[in-house]
Amino acid sequence: MRYGKGHKEQTHKRVVDVAAARFRANGIEGTGVAGLMADAGLTHGGFYAHFKSKDDLVREALAEAHAHSREIWAKEAKAARERGEDGLEAIVRRYLRPTHRDRPEAGCSVAALAPEVARNDPDTRDVMAHAVDEMAAIIGSELPPTVPEGKARETAYAIFALMIGTLQLARITTDQALSEAILQSGRDAALRLARQAA
Repeated sequence: MRYGKGHKEQTHKRVVDVAAARFRANGIEGTGVAGLMADAGLTHGGFYAHFKSKDDLVREALAEAHAHSREIWAKEAKAARERGEDGLEAIVRRYLRPTHRDRPEAGCSVAALAPEVARNDPDTRDVMAHAVDEMAAIIGSELPPTVPEGKARETAYAIFALMIGTLQLARITTDQALSEAILQSGRDAALRLARQAA
């Protein structure tokens, strides 16, 4: 069967999108290639027409998930500023909300996969490290311009680390009220850190 122009690229993107969601939901090790390809509507044998290895797919999926998060953060901050609100507060509130806690497959790949990626190969770790750098840069850009560059970077990493840890703890607990309280305390602490930097 002959396929139209762009079919292979569309298929490749579909596999990457499915993988990005499945890895965040089930973990990298918990996601098999056969099941992933079936979710994308393809056979297991078709995998190697698109990727040399699962590691290659992992790196692409992490980059795709990150690009999606980066775009959302940028839009959220811009919309908040246009409303006369604080861009960083909008990011923090969006990140530390119950919907993000409950849907890891659609959320931050760093919060979902950092411990697993930390045990992975250097190339895969570099993809996530680059993502962390970019997300911290977005946070830093939302701090007041009076904050010196070095302090802004340091504060941005601290805020992002606090957000990631908060989300992970809120996901772990089975006590709904405690989970909500964890999210709230994380929001408060992240915004307090931002104010202290000013």
